[in-house]
Amino acid sequence: MSGPMLLPSSPSMSSLAPAVREAARQAGELALPYFRSGAQTAAKLWYKGHSSPVTEADIALDTFLKRCLTELLPQAGWLSEETADDPSRLGQSHVWIVDPIDGTRAFATGHPDWAISIALVKDGAPVLGILHAPIHNRLYEARSGEGAWCNGERLHLSAAEAGSRARVAGPKPLVDRLERRLGPVERLPKVPSLALRLARVAEGSIDVGLVSAHAQDWDIAAADLILREAGGCLTELDGSTPVYNKPQPSHDEMIAVASRLHPRAIGAMRA
Repeated sequence: MSGPMLLPSSPSMSSLAPAVREAARQAGELALPYFRSGAQTAAKLWYKGHSSPVTEADIALDTFLKRCLTELLPQAGWLSEETADDPSRLGQSHVWIVDPIDGTRAFATGHPDWAISIALVKDGAPVLGILHAPIHNRLYEARSGEGAWCNGERLHLSAAEAGSRARVAGPKPLVDRLERRLGPVERLPKVPSLALRLARVAEGSIDVGLVSAHAQDWDIAAADLILREAGGCLTELDGSTPVYNKPQPSHDEMIAVASRLHPRAIGAMRA
């Protein structure tokens, strides 16, 4: 990338977006040499905690994105899955929230459903979201109040009702719960990248995306904005919208759906 772009304390998202988009694309190029379609990654692999995989690609992308994005907006805080948490972010109005590879397990096993997720949050709400899925050659983008796009095409969820069977993706126990109350649904394969699962609701290929408890800010912040700007919503089951950059950046069970379907779908999940 070229040198840092100097921006005012409250930057215009339209002026910031092209450089963030380019950073996401370059991060994808960095990841591709490690990816092996249908096979184990070429990257070194280890586990944090009990079962969460990390690869050297995650770390390389995290380092690259932190440098690029911090240059773009030096006053912003930073929250990433692969960086030790710095509590100073809590005092910042703007915070970058990044997952360098959302869907590391998919990436590591040669599944195409992984993505680079970048959000800029202001006062707890996302104002810019970029999601890049290199293997699918799809780049999603949203700016608060300005709309959402995929590969430059505007995303806008139809006002028409879904067909007789809602197309649902998510963890089996949550899909079972929904079906018990809503009636038969079309069960789609679970999308291993949570960010991509939400983006596919935004583009209309999934009607209802279900999210287990303990999703983290970096899993959902960018896709949340993309979905909202496309005419959908992501809420917890009490109807509240996610708030970002809290001391504990995790969330309860959630539902992602076109706004027109939200009352019926969330009612089924609460029952």
